Amino acid sequence: MGDDPNMPRTTLISCCKTLLAALLVLAQLLLPPVARAQLPGMGDGGEMTISAERQLGDRIGRELYRDNAYIDDPVLQEYVQSIFQKLMAAARTRGELSPEMEERFAWRVVLMRDRDINAFALPGGYMGINLGLIAVVGSRDELATVMGHELSHITQRHIARMLDKQSRQTPWMLAGMILGAIAASRSGGRSGGDLGQAMIMGTQAYAMNSQLSFSRDMEREADRVGFGVMTQAGYAPQGAAAMFEKLQYASRLNDNGSYPYLRSHPLTSERIADMQARSQLGAGNHAALPLVMDHAMISARARVLARGGVDQLRLWVDAAGSTDFDKGSPAQQAGTLYAASLSAAQLRDFEQARALAARLVTRTNGDASASRLARLLSAEVELIAGTPARATPWIDTKAKERPEQFQAAQWAVATRQTPAQQAPVVQGLRDRVARDPRDAGAWRLLSNLYNAQNEPLRALRAEAESNVAMLDYPAARDRFKAAQDLARQMAEGKPGLPPLDHYEASIIDSREREIEGLIRQQMQDERGQPR
Repeated sequence: MGDDPNMPRTTLISCCKTLLAALLVLAQLLLPPVARAQLPGMGDGGEMTISAERQLGDRIGRELYRDNAYIDDPVLQEYVQSIFQKLMAAARTRGELSPEMEERFAWRVVLMRDRDINAFALPGGYMGINLGLIAVVGSRDELATVMGHELSHITQRHIARMLDKQSRQTPWMLAGMILGAIAASRSGGRSGGDLGQAMIMGTQAYAMNSQLSFSRDMEREADRVGFGVMTQAGYAPQGAAAMFEKLQYASRLNDNGSYPYLRSHPLTSERIADMQARSQLGAGNHAALPLVMDHAMISARARVLARGGVDQLRLWVDAAGSTDFDKGSPAQQAGTLYAASLSAAQLRDFEQARALAARLVTRTNGDASASRLARLLSAEVELIAGTPARATPWIDTKAKERPEQFQAAQWAVATRQTPAQQAPVVQGLRDRVARDPRDAGAWRLLSNLYNAQNEPLRALRAEAESNVAMLDYPAARDRFKAAQDLARQMAEGKPGLPPLDHYEASIIDSREREIEGLIRQQMQDERGQPR
C-alpha cells in the first residue's frame, strides 16, 4: 500500500521462528545437562512425531488465545481463511500435505492485533498473522505469498526438524521459549530480544552460525514450496515478486539494528534472485497487480484495528476530506473512506462515521465484494454506537457467512428479538459450530442468545464449549460443573427455572468427563510422565 502516506515504511516481516532459533540455542547453553530430557513420543530417525508436535502447538495456541493481542475479527478472519483454504487445497493437490498431517494438525490461523509486519508458523498446524502485515500488503496475492511460505514451513515439518536438531528440552519448556520469542518480536527484537541476542554472542558465535545456516536452507525450501503452492492455488506470481521487493526495500533501510529477522536471517541475494526468477518465469511479464476495492478496504480495517492510537485515528478521519482524496483511484478512495468511517466510530463520533459509511456505500456500488464490506461496516457503526435498531436494514438473519451471522446475533440480542425471531440466527450458529466445534466466537454468541431466550442450561454449555475451543480446559470444566449444578436444580423443580432438558444434561455430563480426561492428560504431559 505504498500510496498510503500514513503507513510506516521501515518495517518488515520479522518471522518469530528466527527468534525461536536464538532462544533455543540460548537455552541449550544455560540449562544444565540434567535438565535436557528427551522429547517424548519421538519417532523413527529421532524426529518429533506429529502427535507430539500437535501437543506442543496446542500448548502455544492456548497462550496465544489468552493474549490481549489476540483478535477474532470475523471480517478479517474470513478474508485470511479464504486464502488459507485455497493454499491448503493446493498443498494437498501437490502432495505437500500428508493425510496424517491433515487429520492430526490443528490448521488454525490466529490473528494478532499488532502493527508489526509479521507472520509466523507454529508447531502443530498453527499460523500467526499480525494485522500489520494485512495492512501493508497490496493484494491477496502478496498475502498468499507470505501465507504460502509459512504453510510450507508447517507441511515440510521445519519446526519439528529445528526443535529436534537443536534441543532436547521437554515440549513444555520449548513452548515457553517459543512464546518468549513471539513476545520479543512485538518490540522488534528490542528489550528481551536484544538481551537474548547479546548473551549468545561472543564465545558461542559458532553455535549460532551453525543454526543460521540450517535455517537458511529451510527458508529457501519454504520459498520454493510456498511459491508452488500459491501459484497452484491460483494466485499471481507477481504477488511473490512484489512481496520480495517490499522485503528488499526494508532490508536496505535496516541500519539501526531494529530488525531481529534481518540480523539473524538476512534476506540473502540467493533467495532474492531465486524468487525473482520464479516470479518472472510464471508471470510472463512485469505488470504490477492493481489495487482492488475489497482488498483496499480489508487493509484499511487492519490498519485501524491494529491499535493506531487516537491521533492516528483522527488522521485517518481527516484523510477522507483532504485535497488528495480525489486524486486517488476508486480502490484507494474506498480504502480511505473505510478507514475514516471505522476510525470515527472508534472515536465515538458516530454522525461522522455514518456519513462516511454512506459515502462508502455509494463509492462501492457496482462492486459486489466491496459493496458487501460497506454494508457490514454500516451495520457495525450502529452496533458500536449502541443504536442496533438503526442497523436493521443491513442485517440478514438467514445469512450463512460468518461476519453476517455474528452481526445478526449481536443485533438480535441488543434489539431483544423474540425467540421465534431469533430462531434463524440460532440455527445458523448451531450449524456453524457443528461444522467447526472450535469456533469460540460462535459458541459465545450462542451463549448470549440462549441467555436472552431464558435457556440458561444451553447458555452454560455454549460458554463451556467456547472455553474448550480456546483450549482453556480448566475454565471449561468449571462451566460444565456449573451447568451440572443448574441441571440438578432444574430436576428438583426450583422456582424460576425452566424445566430440565434431559438430553442437554446428558451431553453436559459426557463433555465434563471428556474435559476432565484432557486436563489429566495435560498435567501428565507437563510433568513429563508417560501415559
